[in-house]
Amino acid sequence: MAGSPAPLLLLALGLCCPGIHGGKYEMTARFRGSSTTLPQVGQRLELECVTPKEDSGIFWMRQDKGGTLHFIVFISSLSRTTFKGNEKTSTRFEARKESRFYRLVVKSFMPWDEGNYFCLMNSNQVLYFSLGQPAFLPVTTTAASTSPAPTTQCGITEKDPCPKTPDQELEKELSFFCDIFIWVPLAGACLLLLMALAVTIVLCQKTKRRRCRCKRPANGKPNAKPITPSRHV
Repeated sequence: MAGSPAPLLLLALGLCCPGIHGGKYEMTARFRGSSTTLPQVGQRLELECVTPKEDSGIFWMRQDKGGTLHFIVFISSLSRTTFKGNEKTSTRFEARKESRFYRLVVKSFMPWDEGNYFCLMNSNQVLYFSLGQPAFLPVTTTAASTSPAPTTQCGITEKDPCPKTPDQELEKELSFFCDIFIWVPLAGACLLLLMALAVTIVLCQKTKRRRCRCKRPANGKPNAKPITPSRHV
């Protein structure tokens, strides 16, 4: 029975077809014990389904956050249980029948067990189902999310400026030292380049003047004797 989609098919018919879940039989799915309001991780969670008939078996179903239906167990009127996979027992759940109460126990509640739990009953080819019992873990909030972040207002008055934090002072000092280590060597390198350029220009000018003072050979030829003009008598 559990291995077939019969429970889901019955539920679909009950949800789609109006009047199929009439008010002849009222069923109630609830936590067992008034002290239980929210499940806790790792704790035992007990639910019960109350039916007006003792000779009818019921289905326990769970609808998760995404709307998917999950078959849990079928409990017969003789308190025989059939879990998912046509198994007689389950490592996660316990189920039994006591008079008109059909009990379901989640042995150790985990986040994947969250959802709406409800029971179904098929009587004389008519489907009846209860309203869902929500079973969700409590929402935990941290102090950072509940308390707003502190805000500061600066520059409202001249007498009460915003004081600088030690971190801001340290950051300013580090920035100043970084500027010194970067700009001082750079300025020194530029000064050295200018001095080297000036020295190079001076040396080039002196070399040019020395070359200009040298005597040029006669007729533009080296080692040539000067030519004396011939006299005509």
